[in-house]
Amino acid sequence: MALVSVFLEILQRPTIGDVLSDLMILIAPLWIAVIVGVLVGWMWKPTWANLGREMLKSSISKASKETASSSSERPMSFGSFPMLNSLKFQLPCYIPWTSDDGVPKEDLSVPPTNLSDWSGTSSELEKEKPGLVNGDDLEHLCKLVDVTDGGPGWIHMMDRSTSTMTFQAWRRDPETGPPQYRSSTIFENANPEMMRDFFWDDEFRLKWDDMIVSAETLEECPATGNMVVRWVRKFPFFCSDREYIIGRRIWESGHLYYCVTKGVPCSTVPRSNKPRRVDLYYSSWCIRAVESKRGNGQLACEVLLFHHEDMGIPWEIAKIGVRQGMWGTAKKIGIGFRAYQKERASDASLSRCAFMAQINTKVSTEYLRSLERSSSGSSDDEVKDSSEKPLGRNIPKLAVVGGAVVLACCLDRGLLTKAVIFGVARRFANIGRRL
Repeated sequence: MALVSVFLEILQRPTIGDVLSDLMILIAPLWIAVIVGVLVGWMWKPTWANLGREMLKSSISKASKETASSSSERPMSFGSFPMLNSLKFQLPCYIPWTSDDGVPKEDLSVPPTNLSDWSGTSSELEKEKPGLVNGDDLEHLCKLVDVTDGGPGWIHMMDRSTSTMTFQAWRRDPETGPPQYRSSTIFENANPEMMRDFFWDDEFRLKWDDMIVSAETLEECPATGNMVVRWVRKFPFFCSDREYIIGRRIWESGHLYYCVTKGVPCSTVPRSNKPRRVDLYYSSWCIRAVESKRGNGQLACEVLLFHHEDMGIPWEIAKIGVRQGMWGTAKKIGIGFRAYQKERASDASLSRCAFMAQINTKVSTEYLRSLERSSSGSSDDEVKDSSEKPLGRNIPKLAVVGGAVVLACCLDRGLLTKAVIFGVARRFANIGRRL
Protein backbone atom coordinates (compact mmCIF):
# COMPACT_ATOMS: atom_id res chain seq x y z
CA MET A 1 0.00 0.00 0.00
CA ALA A 2 2.86 2.37 0.73
CA LEU A 3 4.14 2.08 -2.82
CA VAL A 4 0.66 2.74 -4.23
CA SER A 5 0.18 5.79 -2.05
CA VAL A 6 3.55 7.20 -3.10
CA PHE A 7 2.68 6.61 -6.74
CA LEU A 8 -0.69 8.39 -6.35
CA GLU A 9 1.00 11.27 -4.60
CA ILE A 10 3.43 11.65 -7.50
CA LEU A 11 0.58 11.74 -10.00
CA GLN A 12 -0.95 14.67 -8.10
CA ARG A 13 2.02 16.93 -8.82
CA PRO A 14 0.98 20.19 -10.52
CA THR A 15 3.15 19.86 -13.65
CA ILE A 16 4.17 17.02 -15.94
CA GLY A 17 7.83 17.84 -15.34
CA ASP A 18 7.44 17.31 -11.61
CA VAL A 19 5.65 14.01 -12.23
CA LEU A 20 8.37 12.73 -14.55
CA SER A 21 11.22 13.79 -12.28
CA ASP A 22 9.65 12.12 -9.25
CA LEU A 23 8.97 8.96 -11.27
CA MET A 24 12.61 8.83 -12.34
CA ILE A 25 13.71 9.14 -8.72
CA LEU A 26 11.33 6.33 -7.77
CA ILE A 27 12.30 3.99 -10.63
CA ALA A 28 16.08 4.58 -10.55
CA PRO A 29 16.74 2.19 -7.59
CA LEU A 30 14.71 -0.51 -9.32
CA TRP A 31 16.77 -0.27 -12.51
CA ILE A 32 19.99 -0.25 -10.53
CA ALA A 33 18.84 -3.49 -8.91
CA VAL A 34 17.98 -4.91 -12.34
CA ILE A 35 21.43 -4.07 -13.75
CA VAL A 36 23.20 -5.53 -10.73
CA GLY A 37 21.08 -8.67 -11.00
CA VAL A 38 21.92 -9.10 -14.68
CA LEU A 39 25.64 -8.64 -14.10
CA VAL A 40 25.66 -11.06 -11.16
CA GLY A 41 23.64 -13.61 -13.12
CA TRP A 42 26.08 -13.37 -16.04
CA MET A 43 29.37 -13.42 -14.11
CA TRP A 44 28.57 -15.84 -11.27
CA LYS A 45 28.20 -19.50 -12.03
CA PRO A 46 28.52 -22.24 -9.38
CA THR A 47 30.43 -25.40 -10.12
CA TRP A 48 27.28 -27.50 -9.91
CA ALA A 49 25.69 -25.54 -12.78
CA ASN A 50 27.52 -27.63 -15.39
CA LEU A 51 27.02 -30.95 -13.60
CA GLY A 52 23.86 -31.90 -15.47
CA ARG A 53 25.34 -30.85 -18.81
CA GLU A 54 28.50 -32.90 -18.28
CA MET A 55 26.47 -35.95 -17.21
CA LEU A 56 24.34 -35.62 -20.35
CA LYS A 57 27.40 -35.37 -22.60
CA SER A 58 29.05 -38.38 -21.00
CA SER A 59 25.90 -40.47 -21.30
CA ILE A 60 25.44 -39.54 -24.95
CA SER A 61 29.08 -40.32 -25.69
CA LYS A 62 28.83 -43.70 -23.96
CA ALA A 63 25.64 -44.60 -25.80
CA SER A 64 27.19 -43.59 -29.13
CA LYS A 65 30.23 -45.80 -28.54
CA GLU A 66 28.01 -48.78 -27.73
CA THR A 67 25.96 -48.12 -30.87
CA ALA A 68 29.11 -47.90 -32.99
CA SER A 69 30.46 -51.21 -31.64
CA SER A 70 27.16 -53.01 -32.22
CA SER A 71 26.82 -51.61 -35.73
CA SER A 72 30.30 -52.91 -36.61
CA GLU A 73 29.13 -56.44 -35.83
CA ARG A 74 25.87 -56.13 -37.72
CA PRO A 75 25.63 -53.34 -40.32
CA MET A 76 22.40 -51.40 -40.16
CA SER A 77 21.27 -48.29 -42.01
CA PHE A 78 19.40 -45.35 -40.52
CA GLY A 79 17.34 -45.39 -43.67
CA SER A 80 15.60 -48.54 -42.45
CA PHE A 81 14.06 -46.54 -39.59
CA PRO A 82 12.52 -43.19 -40.59
CA MET A 83 12.40 -41.97 -36.97
CA LEU A 84 16.10 -42.61 -36.46
CA ASN A 85 16.89 -41.08 -39.83
CA SER A 86 15.26 -37.79 -38.82
CA LEU A 87 16.91 -37.93 -35.40
CA LYS A 88 20.28 -38.34 -37.05
CA PHE A 89 20.10 -34.87 -38.52
CA GLN A 90 19.00 -33.23 -35.30
CA LEU A 91 21.75 -34.55 -33.01
CA PRO A 92 25.53 -34.16 -33.40
CA CYS A 93 27.38 -37.23 -34.57
CA TYR A 94 29.96 -38.81 -32.26
CA ILE A 95 31.26 -41.54 -34.58
CA PRO A 96 34.87 -40.92 -35.65
CA TRP A 97 35.95 -41.30 -39.26
CA THR A 98 38.25 -44.22 -39.82
CA SER A 99 39.50 -45.53 -43.11
CA ASP A 100 37.67 -48.51 -44.55
CA ASP A 101 40.88 -50.46 -45.12
CA GLY A 102 42.91 -48.95 -42.30
CA VAL A 103 45.31 -47.32 -44.75
CA PRO A 104 46.25 -43.68 -44.05
CA LYS A 105 44.78 -41.07 -46.37
CA GLU A 106 46.58 -40.30 -49.58
CA ASP A 107 48.92 -37.37 -49.91
CA LEU A 108 47.15 -34.03 -50.40
CA SER A 109 48.97 -33.33 -53.65
CA VAL A 110 47.17 -36.15 -55.48
CA PRO A 111 45.17 -34.66 -58.39
CA PRO A 112 41.39 -35.06 -58.50
CA THR A 113 40.09 -38.45 -59.56
CA ASN A 114 37.77 -38.72 -62.52
CA LEU A 115 34.86 -40.67 -61.07
CA SER A 116 32.43 -42.50 -63.29
CA ASP A 117 28.70 -42.02 -62.91
CA TRP A 118 27.54 -43.55 -59.67
CA SER A 119 24.13 -45.14 -59.35
CA GLY A 120 24.77 -46.39 -55.84
CA THR A 121 22.38 -48.47 -53.80
CA SER A 122 21.64 -48.29 -50.08
CA SER A 123 24.07 -51.13 -49.32
CA GLU A 124 26.85 -49.26 -51.11
CA LEU A 125 26.09 -46.11 -49.16
CA GLU A 126 26.44 -47.99 -45.88
CA LYS A 127 30.01 -48.89 -46.77
CA GLU A 128 31.10 -45.26 -46.77
CA LYS A 129 33.06 -43.79 -43.88
CA PRO A 130 30.82 -43.09 -40.87
CA GLY A 131 30.86 -39.73 -39.14
CA LEU A 132 31.57 -37.62 -42.21
CA VAL A 133 29.21 -36.52 -44.96
CA ASN A 134 27.96 -39.61 -46.80
CA GLY A 135 25.18 -40.93 -49.01
CA ASP A 136 22.56 -40.58 -46.27
CA ASP A 137 23.19 -36.85 -46.26
CA LEU A 138 22.74 -36.71 -50.03
CA GLU A 139 19.42 -38.51 -49.68
CA HIS A 140 18.28 -36.12 -46.97
CA LEU A 141 19.20 -33.05 -49.03
CA CYS A 142 17.38 -34.44 -52.08
CA LYS A 143 14.24 -34.86 -50.00
CA LEU A 144 14.55 -31.31 -48.70
CA VAL A 145 14.85 -30.01 -52.26
CA ASP A 146 11.87 -32.07 -53.44
CA VAL A 147 9.85 -31.19 -50.28
CA THR A 148 9.38 -34.87 -49.46
CA ASP A 149 11.27 -35.13 -46.16
CA GLY A 150 8.11 -35.47 -44.06
CA GLY A 151 8.70 -32.27 -42.10
CA PRO A 152 6.23 -29.50 -41.25
CA GLY A 153 5.15 -26.90 -43.76
CA TRP A 154 7.33 -23.94 -44.65
CA ILE A 155 6.23 -20.46 -43.51
CA HIS A 156 7.02 -17.72 -46.03
CA MET A 157 9.13 -14.96 -44.48
CA MET A 158 10.24 -12.52 -47.17
CA ASP A 159 10.57 -11.84 -50.89
CA ARG A 160 13.23 -9.29 -51.87
CA SER A 161 15.20 -8.49 -55.00
CA THR A 162 17.86 -6.26 -56.52
CA SER A 163 18.97 -5.73 -60.10
CA THR A 164 21.28 -8.76 -59.91
CA MET A 165 19.53 -11.19 -57.55
CA THR A 166 16.13 -12.39 -56.34
CA PHE A 167 15.73 -13.71 -52.80
CA GLN A 168 12.95 -15.64 -51.04
CA ALA A 169 13.02 -17.17 -47.57
CA TRP A 170 10.92 -19.58 -45.52
CA ARG A 171 11.00 -20.94 -41.97
CA ARG A 172 9.55 -23.96 -40.21
CA ASP A 173 9.54 -25.15 -36.60
CA PRO A 174 10.08 -28.88 -36.10
CA GLU A 175 8.82 -30.60 -32.98
CA THR A 176 12.41 -31.06 -31.79
CA GLY A 177 15.46 -29.00 -32.62
CA PRO A 178 16.02 -25.38 -33.62
CA PRO A 179 14.05 -23.51 -36.30
CA GLN A 180 14.93 -24.50 -39.86
CA TYR A 181 15.34 -22.05 -42.73
CA ARG A 182 15.02 -22.44 -46.48
CA SER A 183 15.93 -19.81 -49.05
CA SER A 184 15.99 -19.51 -52.82
CA THR A 185 18.41 -17.02 -54.35
CA ILE A 186 18.65 -16.51 -58.11
CA PHE A 187 21.86 -14.83 -59.23
CA GLU A 188 21.76 -13.22 -62.66
CA ASN A 189 24.70 -13.75 -65.02
CA ALA A 190 26.08 -16.68 -63.04
CA ASN A 191 26.80 -20.36 -63.61
CA PRO A 192 26.58 -23.27 -61.14
CA GLU A 193 30.29 -24.14 -61.31
CA MET A 194 31.40 -20.64 -60.28
CA MET A 195 28.82 -20.57 -57.48
CA ARG A 196 29.99 -23.98 -56.24
CA ASP A 197 33.61 -22.83 -56.04
CA PHE A 198 32.59 -19.57 -54.35
CA PHE A 199 30.82 -21.23 -51.44
CA TRP A 200 33.70 -23.69 -50.92
CA ASP A 201 36.53 -21.13 -51.12
CA ASP A 202 37.38 -20.40 -47.48
CA GLU A 203 40.40 -18.35 -48.44
CA PHE A 204 38.25 -15.90 -50.37
CA ARG A 205 35.47 -16.07 -47.76
CA LEU A 206 37.79 -14.32 -45.31
CA LYS A 207 37.73 -11.32 -47.67
CA TRP A 208 33.95 -10.81 -47.82
CA ASP A 209 32.50 -12.53 -44.72
CA ASP A 210 33.43 -10.28 -41.79
CA MET A 211 32.03 -12.79 -39.29
CA ILE A 212 34.72 -15.37 -40.06
CA VAL A 213 37.78 -14.91 -37.86
CA SER A 214 39.70 -17.92 -39.15
CA ALA A 215 39.21 -20.95 -41.40
CA GLU A 216 41.49 -23.95 -41.75
CA THR A 217 41.30 -27.39 -43.36
CA LEU A 218 41.74 -30.30 -40.96
CA GLU A 219 41.22 -33.28 -43.29
CA GLU A 220 40.51 -33.85 -46.95
CA CYS A 221 40.06 -36.83 -49.25
CA PRO A 222 41.31 -36.26 -52.81
CA ALA A 223 39.26 -39.21 -54.07
CA THR A 224 35.77 -38.09 -52.95
CA GLY A 225 36.33 -34.43 -52.14
CA ASN A 226 35.23 -34.99 -48.55
CA MET A 227 36.64 -32.29 -46.25
CA VAL A 228 36.71 -31.37 -42.57
CA VAL A 229 37.25 -27.68 -41.87
CA ARG A 230 37.33 -25.54 -38.74
CA TRP A 231 35.71 -22.12 -38.64
CA VAL A 232 35.76 -19.53 -35.88
CA ARG A 233 32.99 -16.97 -36.22
CA LYS A 234 33.11 -13.58 -34.58
CA PHE A 235 30.45 -12.51 -32.11
CA PRO A 236 30.15 -9.15 -30.28
CA PHE A 237 32.96 -8.37 -27.83
CA PHE A 238 30.79 -9.17 -24.79
CA CYS A 239 29.98 -12.67 -26.06
CA SER A 240 32.33 -15.52 -26.80
CA ASP A 241 33.04 -16.45 -30.41
CA ARG A 242 31.73 -19.70 -31.87
CA GLU A 243 33.76 -22.61 -33.24
CA TYR A 244 32.51 -24.93 -35.98
CA ILE A 245 33.97 -28.28 -37.03
CA ILE A 246 32.33 -28.83 -40.41
CA GLY A 247 32.31 -31.84 -42.70
CA ARG A 248 31.43 -31.15 -46.32
CA ARG A 249 31.11 -32.86 -49.68
CA ILE A 250 29.66 -32.22 -53.15
CA TRP A 251 27.68 -34.51 -55.45
CA GLU A 252 27.19 -33.72 -59.14
CA SER A 253 24.51 -34.75 -61.58
CA GLY A 254 25.06 -32.99 -64.87
CA HIS A 255 25.23 -29.30 -63.95
CA LEU A 256 23.25 -29.87 -60.75
CA TYR A 257 25.30 -29.75 -57.53
CA TYR A 258 24.30 -31.00 -54.08
CA CYS A 259 26.63 -29.38 -51.52
CA VAL A 260 26.32 -30.70 -47.97
CA THR A 261 27.97 -29.17 -44.91
CA LYS A 262 27.23 -30.20 -41.31
CA GLY A 263 28.83 -30.32 -37.89
CA VAL A 264 31.01 -33.41 -37.32
CA PRO A 265 33.10 -34.66 -34.38
CA CYS A 266 36.85 -34.12 -34.34
CA SER A 267 39.10 -35.64 -31.68
CA THR A 268 42.17 -33.73 -32.84
CA VAL A 269 40.71 -30.34 -31.86
CA PRO A 270 39.96 -30.20 -28.12
CA ARG A 271 36.99 -28.25 -26.85
CA SER A 272 37.44 -24.93 -25.09
CA ASN A 273 35.21 -22.37 -23.42
CA LYS A 274 36.35 -19.68 -25.82
CA PRO A 275 35.47 -20.06 -28.60
CA ARG A 276 32.41 -22.14 -27.74
CA ARG A 277 31.86 -25.06 -30.09
CA VAL A 278 28.58 -25.41 -32.00
CA ASP A 279 27.74 -29.11 -32.38
CA LEU A 280 24.36 -28.94 -34.10
CA TYR A 281 25.01 -27.30 -37.46
CA TYR A 282 23.51 -28.05 -40.88
CA SER A 283 23.86 -25.85 -43.95
CA SER A 284 23.48 -27.34 -47.43
CA TRP A 285 22.83 -26.09 -50.95
CA CYS A 286 21.38 -27.29 -54.19
CA ILE A 287 22.93 -25.25 -57.03
CA ARG A 288 21.37 -25.39 -60.47
CA ALA A 289 21.06 -23.39 -63.67
CA VAL A 290 17.71 -21.64 -64.25
CA GLU A 291 16.20 -19.17 -66.66
CA SER A 292 16.93 -15.54 -66.00
CA LYS A 293 14.19 -13.50 -64.34
CA ARG A 294 14.90 -10.80 -66.91
CA GLY A 295 13.71 -13.01 -69.76
CA ASN A 296 16.57 -11.96 -72.02
CA GLY A 297 18.20 -15.36 -72.41
CA GLN A 298 21.10 -14.63 -70.07
CA LEU A 299 22.52 -17.22 -67.67
CA ALA A 300 21.18 -17.42 -64.15
CA CYS A 301 21.88 -19.70 -61.22
CA GLU A 302 19.58 -20.69 -58.35
CA VAL A 303 20.90 -21.60 -54.90
CA LEU A 304 18.47 -23.47 -52.65
CA LEU A 305 19.82 -23.21 -49.11
CA PHE A 306 18.69 -25.26 -46.09
CA HIS A 307 20.11 -24.15 -42.77
CA HIS A 308 19.70 -24.70 -39.04
CA GLU A 309 22.03 -24.55 -36.06
CA ASP A 310 22.02 -24.26 -32.29
CA MET A 311 24.31 -21.41 -31.20
CA GLY A 312 23.21 -21.53 -27.57
CA ILE A 313 20.57 -18.80 -27.91
CA PRO A 314 16.89 -19.46 -27.09
CA TRP A 315 15.23 -20.38 -30.37
CA GLU A 316 12.28 -18.02 -30.14
CA ILE A 317 14.64 -15.12 -29.57
CA ALA A 318 16.96 -16.28 -32.35
CA LYS A 319 14.07 -16.09 -34.83
CA ILE A 320 13.89 -12.32 -34.37
CA GLY A 321 17.60 -11.87 -35.00
CA VAL A 322 17.57 -14.13 -38.06
CA ARG A 323 14.64 -12.30 -39.58
CA GLN A 324 16.29 -8.92 -39.06
CA GLY A 325 19.63 -9.98 -40.53
CA MET A 326 18.62 -12.41 -43.28
CA TRP A 327 18.27 -9.93 -46.15
CA GLY A 328 21.49 -8.14 -45.20
CA THR A 329 23.35 -11.45 -45.25
CA ALA A 330 21.92 -12.33 -48.65
CA LYS A 331 23.09 -8.99 -50.08
CA LYS A 332 26.53 -9.51 -48.57
CA ILE A 333 26.78 -12.90 -50.30
CA GLY A 334 25.79 -11.29 -53.59
CA ILE A 335 28.49 -8.64 -53.28
CA GLY A 336 31.07 -11.28 -52.37
CA PHE A 337 30.12 -13.44 -55.34
CA ARG A 338 30.50 -10.56 -57.83
CA ALA A 339 33.95 -9.85 -56.41
CA TYR A 340 34.78 -13.54 -56.77
CA GLN A 341 33.72 -13.47 -60.41
CA LYS A 342 36.07 -10.57 -61.08
CA GLU A 343 38.97 -12.30 -59.37
CA ARG A 344 38.45 -15.52 -61.33
CA ALA A 345 38.17 -13.52 -64.55
CA SER A 346 41.64 -12.10 -63.87
CA ASP A 347 43.08 -15.64 -64.12
CA ALA A 348 43.90 -15.73 -60.40
CA SER A 349 45.17 -19.08 -59.16
CA LEU A 350 42.69 -21.41 -57.47
CA SER A 351 42.86 -21.79 -53.72
CA ARG A 352 43.14 -25.27 -52.25
CA CYS A 353 39.49 -25.23 -51.13
CA ALA A 354 38.28 -24.14 -54.57
CA PHE A 355 40.39 -26.93 -56.06
CA MET A 356 38.71 -29.43 -53.72
CA ALA A 357 35.29 -28.07 -54.73
CA GLN A 358 35.91 -29.46 -58.21
CA ILE A 359 36.31 -33.02 -56.88
CA ASN A 360 32.70 -34.21 -56.93
CA THR A 361 31.03 -37.57 -56.59
CA LYS A 362 28.98 -38.01 -59.74
CA VAL A 363 25.52 -39.51 -59.38
CA SER A 364 23.20 -40.60 -62.15
CA THR A 365 19.80 -39.13 -62.81
CA GLU A 366 18.27 -42.57 -62.28
CA TYR A 367 19.66 -42.70 -58.76
CA LEU A 368 18.20 -39.30 -57.91
CA ARG A 369 14.83 -40.42 -59.25
CA SER A 370 15.01 -43.53 -57.10
CA LEU A 371 15.44 -41.29 -54.05
CA GLU A 372 12.27 -39.45 -55.00
CA ARG A 373 10.34 -42.69 -55.37
CA SER A 374 11.61 -44.03 -52.04
CA SER A 375 10.35 -41.00 -50.10
CA SER A 376 7.98 -42.38 -47.51
CA GLY A 377 6.44 -39.06 -46.46
CA SER A 378 5.87 -35.63 -47.84
CA SER A 379 6.01 -32.17 -46.31
CA ASP A 380 3.09 -29.82 -46.43
CA ASP A 381 4.26 -27.52 -49.22
CA GLU A 382 2.36 -24.70 -47.60
CA VAL A 383 3.14 -21.00 -47.60
CA LYS A 384 1.75 -19.28 -44.54
CA ASP A 385 1.52 -15.63 -43.61
CA SER A 386 4.50 -14.81 -41.44
CA SER A 387 2.69 -12.06 -39.54
CA GLU A 388 2.06 -13.22 -36.00
CA LYS A 389 -0.77 -11.99 -33.82
CA PRO A 390 -0.02 -10.86 -30.27
CA LEU A 391 -0.40 -13.58 -27.70
CA GLY A 392 -2.48 -11.42 -25.43
CA ARG A 393 -3.88 -7.93 -24.89
CA ASN A 394 -3.14 -5.34 -22.25
CA ILE A 395 0.17 -6.92 -21.27
CA PRO A 396 1.50 -5.21 -18.14
CA LYS A 397 4.88 -3.76 -19.01
CA LEU A 398 6.25 -4.22 -15.50
CA ALA A 399 5.25 -7.89 -15.52
CA VAL A 400 6.97 -8.51 -18.86
CA VAL A 401 10.18 -6.73 -17.83
CA GLY A 402 10.16 -8.46 -14.46
CA GLY A 403 9.84 -11.84 -16.11
CA ALA A 404 12.71 -10.96 -18.42
CA VAL A 405 14.91 -10.15 -15.42
CA VAL A 406 14.22 -13.54 -13.88
CA LEU A 407 14.83 -15.34 -17.19
CA ALA A 408 18.06 -13.45 -17.89
CA CYS A 409 19.50 -14.16 -14.46
CA CYS A 410 18.65 -17.87 -14.69
CA LEU A 411 20.17 -18.49 -18.12
CA ASP A 412 23.85 -19.30 -18.57
CA ARG A 413 24.07 -18.12 -22.16
CA GLY A 414 26.24 -14.99 -21.93
CA LEU A 415 25.45 -11.31 -21.82
CA LEU A 416 24.31 -11.21 -25.46
CA THR A 417 21.36 -13.51 -24.71
CA LYS A 418 20.37 -11.41 -21.71
CA ALA A 419 20.48 -8.20 -23.75
CA VAL A 420 18.31 -9.76 -26.44
CA ILE A 421 15.84 -10.96 -23.80
CA PHE A 422 15.37 -7.41 -22.51
CA GLY A 423 14.92 -6.10 -26.04
CA VAL A 424 12.23 -8.67 -26.79
CA ALA A 425 10.52 -7.99 -23.46
CA ARG A 426 10.40 -4.28 -24.24
CA ARG A 427 8.95 -5.03 -27.67
CA PHE A 428 6.13 -7.19 -26.27
CA ALA A 429 5.42 -4.65 -23.54
CA ASN A 430 5.07 -1.90 -26.15
CA ILE A 431 2.68 -4.12 -28.11
CA GLY A 432 0.58 -4.64 -25.00
CA ARG A 433 0.55 -0.93 -24.28
CA ARG A 434 -0.62 -0.06 -27.80
CA LEU A 435 -3.43 -2.58 -27.57
